[in-house]
Amino acid sequence: MEENQIYDAIVIGSGISGGWAAKELCEKGLKTLVLERGRMIQHIKDYTTANLDPWDFEFRGELTKKIKERKPKQGRTGYVTRPDSEHFFVDDIDHPYSETKRFDWIRGYHVGGRSITWGRHCYRWSALDFEANKNDGFGVDWPIRYEDIAPWYDKVEEYIGVQGENMDLPQLPNGKYSPPFGFNCVEDYLREKVEEKFDDRVIGHARTAHITGDVKHEGRNKCQYRNRCIRGCPFGGYFSSLSSTLPAAEKTGNMTIRPNSIAYEIEYDNKTKLASGVHVIDTVTKEKLFFKSSIIFCCASAIASASILMQSKSERFPNGLGNDSGELGCNIMDHHLEIGASADAPDGFEDEYYKGRKPAGFYIPRFVNLGDNKTDKKNYKRGFGYQGGASRQGWSRGIAEMTYGKDLKNELLKPGKWRIGMTGFGECLPYHENKMTMDYDHLDQWGLPTINFDCEFKENEAKMRVDIKAEAIAMLKVAGFKEVHGYDNPSFIGNGIHEMGTARMGRDPKTSVLNDFNQVHSVKNVYITDGACMTSSACQNPSLTYMALTARAAHHAVEQLKKNKFKKA
Repeated sequence: MEENQIYDAIVIGSGISGGWAAKELCEKGLKTLVLERGRMIQHIKDYTTANLDPWDFEFRGELTKKIKERKPKQGRTGYVTRPDSEHFFVDDIDHPYSETKRFDWIRGYHVGGRSITWGRHCYRWSALDFEANKNDGFGVDWPIRYEDIAPWYDKVEEYIGVQGENMDLPQLPNGKYSPPFGFNCVEDYLREKVEEKFDDRVIGHARTAHITGDVKHEGRNKCQYRNRCIRGCPFGGYFSSLSSTLPAAEKTGNMTIRPNSIAYEIEYDNKTKLASGVHVIDTVTKEKLFFKSSIIFCCASAIASASILMQSKSERFPNGLGNDSGELGCNIMDHHLEIGASADAPDGFEDEYYKGRKPAGFYIPRFVNLGDNKTDKKNYKRGFGYQGGASRQGWSRGIAEMTYGKDLKNELLKPGKWRIGMTGFGECLPYHENKMTMDYDHLDQWGLPTINFDCEFKENEAKMRVDIKAEAIAMLKVAGFKEVHGYDNPSFIGNGIHEMGTARMGRDPKTSVLNDFNQVHSVKNVYITDGACMTSSACQNPSLTYMALTARAAHHAVEQLKKNKFKKA
């Protein structure tokens, strides 16, 4: 690749948002350069643990002391230090950051990004969510409404494949779904009893990006019920950019992908009032390069995209590209979780079992603060939902058995008892003071500033958590479950891996970074469509919304280019 080659578009990041940007721009005929700071990995070939059983891992699945020492912050959550997937996450030595208050920054630097390891839950946001800031006066008003994004939700759901069911609820809009995985007997029992005892809530199938039913997705097959998704799916049963959108972009012949390329600055042209290209460091050669383009899509993640803009300083933008409002790097949000309840199933299910290991269970949509007096909570704003599932314990329960030999083996061949659990996902308000800053006193190995985080959940989230735990306990007890126990573990921003808000959309350039089409207000050929753009956090998983916003923004960018709104690079 020649440095002086000029592209129609540059996409920074190859994950969930970047993959969609690449697909849409390439399919519309734009010569597109995709920049990925991490290594190249290939679909199927590089899913090295996809077919390993628990006994196939060295050291009985324990990580070595050396690996643990390199992940003091990453290791706090447990999520990124599993032996089957820790190679898909960064460590704290090569990729350091600092904290004024604890922040669990979980990242995967490779082609495909976190689309390889994401949780895959796909819920539409509702009119209630896009109007929340305006209605309760917290944060700034979204510049779009549900009707603006609904057709793009349709497009994304049909393309990626989402299993689930429509529930006809205004707070959780219907979508385009393939047949759901189905409930096991204990999950069915919970739904029946909760809907019988409570008139304000329903339980539905979790909606996740897995192919079920007829396969209409080139190069992908239906979910095999292995529940080894975090390792990478060799069947393409769940959506990732590596198995879906990037191959679609590549098929057009319009995509050039460049791994090992850290984008650290977007160049601003004071004459055209547009961005002219992207500065890159090659992580292998340490060489600094510059690539020109007419359009730039920044899809590096909420934190990384904000970091790039904050480093993109010029005479016009001394505080970072597009930062006229002073909101860049502020308003960090995430979902607070690690709270809910679990229990043993009632008697009567001892002879019931199920086939396969479906990777998703049930979802209980938000049922508080829905805009009516009946659901109104006076002591906190917004709301929460639950994700959960039921299963029978397996052979691994034998770790605690005080026996050995034939009796132990015979016992472990029998299914264990039924257990059920549900965990809450609560909305976090957009606090201006929840922020990230660039630390120029502590540089990384490429000479770039590191990031410091200063953000926390506050009183509104704490009050909401009281209800999340209490309602989970109440539902399980009313349904007749035994040994019901609630839990409330410490939850920190970043732990939900749904970081949002660092370059929010808005109607007023004085209080936001992006407009209604995800363009930087003052630099119209720069689009930010990852979690950075979010104006509020809702309580539903956000990735489906990122993808819909990205597809919408790409369509807009191409139309603007056709109208000569962006000067050719």
